[in-house]
Amino acid sequence: MTDTTTDLDAARRAAIEQLWQTLADGDPSAARAAAVEIYHDDAVLEFPQSGERFEGRANFQAWREQYPVPVAFRLRRITGSGDVWVSEVSASYDGGPWLLGVGVLEFDGVRIRRERIYVAEPWDAPEWRAAWRAATPAE
Repeated sequence: MTDTTTDLDAARRAAIEQLWQTLADGDPSAARAAAVEIYHDDAVLEFPQSGERFEGRANFQAWREQYPVPVAFRLRRITGSGDVWVSEVSASYDGGPWLLGVGVLEFDGVRIRRERIYVAEPWDAPEWRAAWRAATPAE
């Protein structure tokens, strides 16, 4: 791996961390600024579970600004290298239960070209698997 690749990966990780921290802080103007920094103008945002596709950063910024309830975020983990990165988060909509989310981020340079977001409800682990289960690390 070259220094350039290492530097680019570090820049991408830092951008993802900054975006999620800004979203977690809940400041709409800061979130808009962070989106300008991390998404290409013609980026695509998809929610495969609902079949929605938003084309252009300005388009999905506009609906995010109109979101009808507060959303709280916790960044769980970032993994990736090269052009593909994954952010794992927990999200709570309007003070509701925490849901688990995964964002698959495809980069072009230091900006996101495409993002796919999946959200799911957690469930209780079945007791029959307890004998093989490892302890879950604390968040």
